[in-house]
Amino acid sequence: MTPSAARIKTPQQLLAESGADLEGHGLKRTMGLFQLICFGVGAIVGTGIFVGLSDSVAEAGPAVVVSFVLAAITCVFTAFSFAELGGAIPVSGSSYSFAYASLGERAAFLVGWCLLLEYGVSVSAVAVGWSQYLNELLDSLTGWQLPAALSAGPGEGGAVNLPAVVVILLAATLLVRGVRESARATAAMAVLKIGILIVFCAVGFAAFQDGHLSPFTGSGAAGITAGASVAFFSYIGFDAITTAGEEVKNPRRDIPIAILVCIGLVTLLYCAVALSAIGAIGADAVANSPAALSVVVDEVTGSSVGGGIVAFGAVVAIASVVLAVMYGQTRILMSMSRDGLVPRVFERVSPKTATPVANTWIVAAVFAVPAAFAPLDVVVDLTTIGTLAVMAVVNLAVMVLRRRAPELPRSFRVPLFPLSPLLGIGFCLYLIWGTGWTTWLQFAVFLVAGGLLYALYGRRNSRLVTSPGA
Repeated sequence: MTPSAARIKTPQQLLAESGADLEGHGLKRTMGLFQLICFGVGAIVGTGIFVGLSDSVAEAGPAVVVSFVLAAITCVFTAFSFAELGGAIPVSGSSYSFAYASLGERAAFLVGWCLLLEYGVSVSAVAVGWSQYLNELLDSLTGWQLPAALSAGPGEGGAVNLPAVVVILLAATLLVRGVRESARATAAMAVLKIGILIVFCAVGFAAFQDGHLSPFTGSGAAGITAGASVAFFSYIGFDAITTAGEEVKNPRRDIPIAILVCIGLVTLLYCAVALSAIGAIGADAVANSPAALSVVVDEVTGSSVGGGIVAFGAVVAIASVVLAVMYGQTRILMSMSRDGLVPRVFERVSPKTATPVANTWIVAAVFAVPAAFAPLDVVVDLTTIGTLAVMAVVNLAVMVLRRRAPELPRSFRVPLFPLSPLLGIGFCLYLIWGTGWTTWLQFAVFLVAGGLLYALYGRRNSRLVTSPGA
């Protein structure tokens, strides 16, 4: 049996197996650049800013703006690497496929394993955040909320988080209907939530007080670093753009552009929202308010109407994240299934809808369980460190492929190579350091579990071993 580390698929193999620049495995190329940018914004802007802002501010205080910029810098260097690889190898597997083409099968499986954590916890956590804002919206419109027994898990004083399950099932229903319909819905929701965040910034800056920014760095550099590690969770999702590689009309051009535009746009939005919120009501008030944006608008306007509008925006925004991230997860599983590393049911595409129907419903069912019952706060740091590890691997993959496949057509090249990917790896390691030793230990156990799963299933069923042409 071929050693796992030596099992490498060339970019040409990955492109040929996916359908290259044609229709990939029954998938249809229907997404244009605007839809792809909206898809990226839809995957990023959601719980991290509407719900998670309070956690970031609790760590860094007014210096949370610096934390957002630090997290963004980490993403920018990595985004360069994703842009180069996404344009050169436009397949659905994203960082999993990039690792397969550069570091070998075992590394690729562990990257896919980390992506299951990233996307799985993200979807479940986002769905829980959607439930919170749905109650805010209901209270604003009708004065009535869902009872705690039906809107929170057992760890939060309830029995089951029913709205979280509902939004996941609604997203799955839309996804199985077709990528065109999903892309249109994501685009509409992305435009709406950007508009609401811009209006929020206008309201917040109208009540801005300089004194609320003092002391700016009360927790010092340690607080900024901790805030950046928390804020980084708000950027999770931009890599989902590369999972659309087989359904974009012009992936070699559009994927790099969409990634860079999304990171720049989202960073500006996050910094403006954080600064306006803190300037309006102070860092302590923001840190103590899970639905901080609604609180800011209510206090500034003296009416619950504005808060209700923000809550509506959050409901739309968070729903679009669920939709986009679930899409990314199904495409990564489809690529892993195509390689034989997970069961074949995940690669089957419906000839009627051109979507992986069974894959989508399995993902929805699995994600709905923790969203309904499990306390997810304890694994957010684990998700962050897993995502950072994947991003470090992507930066490494760029350098390896530049040497291994210099002739590979690249529509975008990482600037300042190799300094840029090296800085990307350095920033990833820096933020990993900020997560603390308990998270490192959890991540080590998680990787060991993934390694065992690969040894017991993936290594034996790999297409590179079982296929006659391997």
